[in-house]
Amino acid sequence: MSASASGPGRTSTSTRVPTSASTRVPTSVRDRAAQLIFPRIGSNMDPIVKVEEDVERMRDLLSRHAIGGFCLFNGDRYHTPQSLALLQASSRFPLLVATDMERGVGQQIRGATVFPHAMAYESQDPEAVEAMARISAREALATGIHISFSPVADVASNPANPIIATRAFGRSLESVIPRVEAYVHGSHAEGLLTTAKHFPGHGDTETDSHDGTPLVSRTAASLEQLELPPFRAAVDAGVDLVMTAHVVYPALDVSGRTATQSRPILTDLLRGELGFRGAVISDSLLMAGAQSEHDPAQLLLAGVDILLDVDDVDIAVDALVSAAHADGEVRRRVDEAFGRTWALKTRLSDRFGPGFFQDPGTAFDISLVGCDAHRQLAADHARSALVARESPHPFLFFTSHPGRTGTLCVLVRPSTNYTDPTQSPLEAAFRRRYPAGEYVEILPGTAEEDMERVLDQAAEYRAILLAVVVKPAAWHRYGLLPSQRAFVKDLSEREHVVLASLGSPTVLDAFPNAAHAVCLFSDVEASQHALIEYIVTLDPEQ
Repeated sequence: MSASASGPGRTSTSTRVPTSASTRVPTSVRDRAAQLIFPRIGSNMDPIVKVEEDVERMRDLLSRHAIGGFCLFNGDRYHTPQSLALLQASSRFPLLVATDMERGVGQQIRGATVFPHAMAYESQDPEAVEAMARISAREALATGIHISFSPVADVASNPANPIIATRAFGRSLESVIPRVEAYVHGSHAEGLLTTAKHFPGHGDTETDSHDGTPLVSRTAASLEQLELPPFRAAVDAGVDLVMTAHVVYPALDVSGRTATQSRPILTDLLRGELGFRGAVISDSLLMAGAQSEHDPAQLLLAGVDILLDVDDVDIAVDALVSAAHADGEVRRRVDEAFGRTWALKTRLSDRFGPGFFQDPGTAFDISLVGCDAHRQLAADHARSALVARESPHPFLFFTSHPGRTGTLCVLVRPSTNYTDPTQSPLEAAFRRRYPAGEYVEILPGTAEEDMERVLDQAAEYRAILLAVVVKPAAWHRYGLLPSQRAFVKDLSEREHVVLASLGSPTVLDAFPNAAHAVCLFSDVEASQHALIEYIVTLDPEQ
């Protein structure tokens, strides 16, 4: 039975037992309440914790609570499958494992394939998205992951948005809708469960919900016209879960509650008007936008089925159990939410058979994870994404200049995150083609005199590649620092400089006089390599 045929989207839920890991359905209020809790395993934030380093903590948690699954961070292709198999064996009931894999499961599993950011597909056919989704699904399922927290169904309508931007498939409905559908179809073709996020639309915010509580002031009619259609399309395509936004929408809920807390948004709109019958999952409850949302029972009454990334599992389970015993409506919602969560497990068991939760190798070959063919497709997609802006004046890159020699590559990053490699993939790719070239990084801590030194020496080079990374990332700065902006403006306007955005296309709007500008929409390794390949095509000496 196909995953898309057995219950996502508008279809009904089931509480039939998955035969792969258990012979009974959880019946007690405590066990059913715990099934609605998905804590994180591993962390790519400070402190950095690998999945295999978090196993004992999770086993201890499983000894106390029949939690429904995990949100996974910071795994790898070799250790994570073993760690997850150990946890499945330690659990009385099958565990659902979910992860953020908008750029492929390599986003969280080192050694797996990493694809460009979603906006890199804006100018590519939806078939490319479907191919990316299928490969990502195979690799995820082979490593023990069952749920993709994708596709992003937000429309990147606000250039000032610090957290959606290139994570969206585009800046218009015409771009986003067919690619959201393609992602769901591609994932379902392989059996991976999918999540449309962030309902009812996070694309028009100017605050990162990791840091605060954004507000979207659009009218209800405007939200219906721009924000909701991709979610309608996802529901019609059979998406399995919908993730809430920690965002306030006064036109949809006059109380001022965020969507995560809002019955008018989650129950009346999502369930009633859009007809969604799958599981509603909160965005991470550790985010600043959710700090007032720690009453699990109230979240269930609003319409949330799965509580993601709770701060304290013991407190959350106890609170749900106490509320269920005290309030019949809470008890009804615990049972209803459990049924939807259990149906996700049933769907996987139906498709892949007994033993799949503990041993995904019965259906998927782990050796295909990160294989050359998959990486080649990611490289092809990265090259196809490149868009060059028409130059405002004659472009003299690599043109012969008396007295100019050598090639310089400058990478500007306004922030670094905990998983950035010590050596940028751009540097390695650049040095392979230009072993005598010079490479410089302009980071948040780079002194202004060092930037001035680069500007003073710029005229000595025959060609300069100036690459800028402006991308959304949780709990990290978005946008260039003032000193970096001034540096990029000065350098990019010189006739022998290519300005390249390895991220948001809007960064190029700040530099309209750049001699030559290109955008790759992503800073993943494949995109950085594609940029160097493009530079080589401009160089008559290569």
